[in-house]
Amino acid sequence: MSQISSQEMVEEKQQASGWFRALRDQIVAAFEGLEDAQAEGPLSEMAPGRFEVTETRRASEDGSDAGGGLMSVMRGGRVFEKVGVNISTVYGELGARAQAAMAARKGLPGMAEDPRFWASGISLVAHMQNPHCPAVHMNTRMFWTPHGWWFGGGSDLNPCLEYAEDTAHFHSVQKTHCDRHDPEFYPRFKAWADEYFYIPHRHRARGVGGIFLDDHCSGDWATDFAFIQDVGRAFLPAFVPLIDKRRQMPWGAPEKDAQLVHRGLYAEYNLVYDRGTKFGLETGHDANAVLMSLPPLAKWI
Repeated sequence: MSQISSQEMVEEKQQASGWFRALRDQIVAAFEGLEDAQAEGPLSEMAPGRFEVTETRRASEDGSDAGGGLMSVMRGGRVFEKVGVNISTVYGELGARAQAAMAARKGLPGMAEDPRFWASGISLVAHMQNPHCPAVHMNTRMFWTPHGWWFGGGSDLNPCLEYAEDTAHFHSVQKTHCDRHDPEFYPRFKAWADEYFYIPHRHRARGVGGIFLDDHCSGDWATDFAFIQDVGRAFLPAFVPLIDKRRQMPWGAPEKDAQLVHRGLYAEYNLVYDRGTKFGLETGHDANAVLMSLPPLAKWI
């Protein structure tokens, strides 16, 4: 982890938070475009879905400004049953439990003496109407403390009805964007995703994987920022062609039942294991924004 002063990071923080906002705008436009394109097939008689945008605020213990963001959620669309694209930039001081977790996981000394932090990122989860269309998750983020900075994030696909060619396409796009920076990135971050998105109590993966990384800091901020931008850029070309291919396929009760059962896995993972969910709730961010990832409907056998 690189040591860098807060003064030196002002411009870098602005660049990072600005990029996450720009990526959010691109994705929202693309997803509303998919809603408009659903002119035939299942649910085409419905009005195209649109995002509802709400400002969010992080709650600080002393009532001081602690940042916030935008929660953009579409519900009941033609293509998307529920999708959220959230951005946030939050800051302040980490509480004792968050300090301990950070120090233990990242080996940061002196967290109690200087617990300041700054974090910005984008988080996306899409649950689809058509069971043939895969659910998906993507996030990228930058984190700063006086002890250093790092990037994290990734993207993973969660189909309830898997198509091998869709899985291959999703991974191929991730690999292409990783290879622009280092040919070792894709195999390393794919393996990390396979490990991270595993559900121990179910003895299975949440989906078909993708890439995942955390604590990424080479010591060159510009190099690392360029890479995390490409992680974000990979999302739309990896995901949208799959939805274009599957969104008009017919489906019935058996397919919908399989989808709802699979969503149970997603809910279990996010509530029990996901570090982002735990960190968001622990640090006082808007609970509705943090739990945006949960599906609108799910079932358990």
